Amino acid sequence: MDTIHIADLLLTLSISNDDKEEHSQAILLSLIIAHDISRTARSDDLAYSINYAAVYTTLVETLPKTHYSSLDALVDHVFKTLFRSHPDLHEACVVATLRDTSPRFTIETTRRRDQTSMGPSQFTLIGLSFGLIIGVNPRERVEKQTVLFNITVQRQQRIDLQEQFPFLGLSASIRQTFISSKYRTVEALASAVACHVLKYTKDPDDKVIVKLSKPSALPLAASALVQLTRRQDDFPDVFAPHELQDRLPLLPASTHLDAEVAGRSTSSSSHSVALALGSNLGDRFANIETALRLLEVPASLLSDLAKDAQVSAIDTSFMYETAPMYVTDQPRFANCACMIETNLSPKELLRLVKAIETVIGRVPSGRHGPRAVDLDILTYDDQLVDTRPPHSRASLDNLIGELVIPHPRICEREFVLPALERVSYVTDYDRLACGYPRQQHTGRCLQQIPLNMTALGKRSLMATLNVTPDSFSDGAKYNALPDAIAYTVSAVASGAHITDIGGYSTRPGADFVSAEEEIRRVVPVIQAIRAHTDDAVRHALLSVDTFRCDVAEQAVRAGANCINDVHAFTGPTYPLEVASADHLAKMRCVAKDLGVPVVLMHSRGDAGANKNYDAYHGGVRRWLVFVDPGIGFSKPVEGQLALMRDLGKVTADEPGNVLAGYPLLFGASKKSVLGALLEEPDVEGAYKGRKTSAQERRWATAAAVACAVQQGASVVRVHDVAEMRDVVAVASAIWGR
Repeated sequence: MDTIHIADLLLTLSISNDDKEEHSQAILLSLIIAHDISRTARSDDLAYSINYAAVYTTLVETLPKTHYSSLDALVDHVFKTLFRSHPDLHEACVVATLRDTSPRFTIETTRRRDQTSMGPSQFTLIGLSFGLIIGVNPRERVEKQTVLFNITVQRQQRIDLQEQFPFLGLSASIRQTFISSKYRTVEALASAVACHVLKYTKDPDDKVIVKLSKPSALPLAASALVQLTRRQDDFPDVFAPHELQDRLPLLPASTHLDAEVAGRSTSSSSHSVALALGSNLGDRFANIETALRLLEVPASLLSDLAKDAQVSAIDTSFMYETAPMYVTDQPRFANCACMIETNLSPKELLRLVKAIETVIGRVPSGRHGPRAVDLDILTYDDQLVDTRPPHSRASLDNLIGELVIPHPRICEREFVLPALERVSYVTDYDRLACGYPRQQHTGRCLQQIPLNMTALGKRSLMATLNVTPDSFSDGAKYNALPDAIAYTVSAVASGAHITDIGGYSTRPGADFVSAEEEIRRVVPVIQAIRAHTDDAVRHALLSVDTFRCDVAEQAVRAGANCINDVHAFTGPTYPLEVASADHLAKMRCVAKDLGVPVVLMHSRGDAGANKNYDAYHGGVRRWLVFVDPGIGFSKPVEGQLALMRDLGKVTADEPGNVLAGYPLLFGASKKSVLGALLEEPDVEGAYKGRKTSAQERRWATAAAVACAVQQGASVVRVHDVAEMRDVVAVASAIWGR
């Protein structure tokens, strides 16, 4: 590939470091522009090449006009400026270095015009040095020697790339950790530093390159140097492979359990069991939820079980809708999978699930006929169970009254394998099938809209009703009951599918509101809506915007259908502490008991971190969860733009993405990030930008909403329902969403 370079352009720019203070700093900026120069070479005509003088002028005249929150933000701004001002540029690499820091900080990344990344970005500490004990000779064991590090972190482009890379924090952490170390070899020291960097950055996909030189090692040489490249996989004792967490053991060729062993109580130990649940009669969601709750109280259904009999639902898959099999003249099924932990034996568990089917209302209807609920045991640890006599195991025509594990029809049923992948990461389908043929399916399994929100369509509008005196967009406008009801009536008539009611402003600097006052603001509004004379208003879906379990519980009992929590159950304290875990446990318990959908929003911390969501398991069902990436919360402008640009990646079905498949809720309506964009002047031209109030950001909101539709958001939270419904309708038609 031909390239055109501008090397080490020196600029003095206003830029913040990790300390958040503004500094005028010397920046070395290099550009590597991909461009085919063959036509220019043949014609010797500059018109067919990139005018690097014009590019230079653009950077020199434009970049000093802006303050940058970080080196990352500068790099992002350079790309935007280049591609906006020079339409003949299609791909470029930007290398930005803080020249006068010690060590130097450098970012290198390559992007195309559509802002997609070409390979990993590189974040480099250059020239980190300090003295320590290193070496094997007696003198080296008592005298400190200077060592010099160049450390590069390679990271794949993701939606939060523009969030500030912690150069200062990382360099200080390395110095503090290793300045008192006493390694004998540079190889061991370099490896330890690489491991430390990976623990510090926390991204499981990071790659770190450590160059460690020892200038005094060889008298006639500049230095002795070791270079190594490491990932988390290179330190298995430190980093547990994230794709193996909670993995159901793959099924070995183990011994079959006969009927006697399968029926023996094993109350002294716990077992991991995968179940399949389905329903196609009545309220399918309620039937399945009831079955899950009955599972956890086994003694209430089977009085002869041991006193310590236990079943705990650990995780659930999404809910899928599938066409009936075998007997097709019946309603479609809602199906899911569930992982449980139990001390029941296989046959005791079979008795329990059959009792649950009877209690909920399954009656004999012919084989494969409709049923209120159906529960099947798919796997039981890594055991192979077959209670049939050995001579009767050749076919599947004699299963009535018997137990075969793994379930012999696992691979026939279209929803089972995708559901199992969500809750257990089982991938060895052939061994699961135990010799029975795997079926080819159409791939038409449909993920369901969560319970109590089944009225929501493919793209839904959430109206925003703030019954507060100090919200950023409409404070004191709807905090009187008649005004709140009027807004709801208008929103429903304008096409809102759900109305989100909040009694505590999340605006920075908002006044503290007690739980009692929040309840006083929210609950009467919900009650009034539920008592409204208009059927459409009275039956409208309602969400309560709160992070408090008391408020959530009273609001739902008053008639709300959903809990929208801006702190994702962890409460307002950050960084997280013991109280945060207690808060999560309480909110999880309330949400589980109420059985309503929840919106969990990211608001603090590293948006790109590979978080552990195990704390949510055993509570809220997976099909009841919406994910909100948190536009306007604790993210720089550049990071929020990147987030909106790649919104669909948040829940993309990609390996290792723990949020894969969750429906997205997007809320950027009238937020300050839009105001910040409107303040920016044109790169060329007389427009100087303008400050806007929240009420003046309707058109900017429309642009963000259109982007959210294009990125596949399921729910869009807005203030101006009628206008944004038009945006959603047209954007959905354009992108076929």
